[in-house]
Amino acid sequence: MDVIVLGGGLMGTASAYFLARRGARVTLIERNRIGTGATVASFGNIRRTGRHLSQLPLAHRSLKLWGEADKMLGRDVEFRASGHIRLIFDEGSLTDMRAYAEAARPWGLELEELGQSEIRARFPGLGPDAIAASFSPHDGSGNPRLIAPAFAEAALKLGAAIVEDAKIERIERTDSGFLVATSEGTFAAECLLNTAGAWGARIAAQFGEEIPLDARGPQMGVTEPLPHRILPVVGIWTRDKDHGAYLRQVERGNIVFGGAAERVPVDLDPGHAAADPTRLPLQLRAVARLLPAIAQVAIIRTWCGCEGYMRDMLPVMGRSATTEGLFHAFGFSGHGFQLGPGVGDAMAELITTDRCETPLDDFRVDRFSRAA
Repeated sequence: MDVIVLGGGLMGTASAYFLARRGARVTLIERNRIGTGATVASFGNIRRTGRHLSQLPLAHRSLKLWGEADKMLGRDVEFRASGHIRLIFDEGSLTDMRAYAEAARPWGLELEELGQSEIRARFPGLGPDAIAASFSPHDGSGNPRLIAPAFAEAALKLGAAIVEDAKIERIERTDSGFLVATSEGTFAAECLLNTAGAWGARIAAQFGEEIPLDARGPQMGVTEPLPHRILPVVGIWTRDKDHGAYLRQVERGNIVFGGAAERVPVDLDPGHAAADPTRLPLQLRAVARLLPAIAQVAIIRTWCGCEGYMRDMLPVMGRSATTEGLFHAFGFSGHGFQLGPGVGDAMAELITTDRCETPLDDFRVDRFSRAA
């Protein structure tokens, strides 16, 4: 089986690797360089807490693969199962957390509830005003700069072709499959997998599938290095978007943070946005609620990305509803990093066997037209 994968982020490179591992002949086409889109701008959070319940089977599948990544890919991608804590500052958010924990339990996610004294004892310096927290001990973080190149390199070793700096000029459905003409040559395959991220809806539209996707950029930042003391990824339970911050400390000591600042619209041509310095004060106030010490630390860099956001915040994943041999995996709405390996494995299973052990029906491409 020949498969063309469009898009060289985490979803595309993971798909290419798992397809090649299943014996498919794979050509991955990327418009820029591998891993330079939404993946590299990611926060690096590997969390299951707070996900839509229908995503949890995919998240569980992916977490297992994250745990195997170093051995599987032959390099350290800095996955650390250091845990994920979400702080709670009001009774309404505590109620929300408890309701979610109860609903998620049958889906295989167990959350530990921490009281004030437990937070102080186990995670000193975090959220001094927090009244409670949830803790998921098996989640953690990974390095967004390493994971997509690692999957691409591993796919290459399995015989996949990786084509970078290839601008798509034309995509055609032929009698035998698909023809993709690019600035780096023309490629043919029996199947086409659309993992083009924020550009995914444009590709789907060429096959009569209209997807309500918005391209937006999250604002991120990183501090100077500090002594390494914060092990878990830190987030918050809140309904207030101005408080929705998160942070993690990497082993080199820098604290990576994001959230709170409104995601900015992104023009897909050229497809990137600049960080807005006027948004930083609001963001830092929200982050300081989680970690007051950050108020005394120098910020050394800020950046922005380009992600595809769906109306219902669920991805498009599975078979095309209009075109035989076309598959989609895009629109992960800012929370696809944890799912990446599982997405690649699931799509490879679906494409090569016509089945998938992980339920994908909630992610169908035609769900918006069916609801109309």
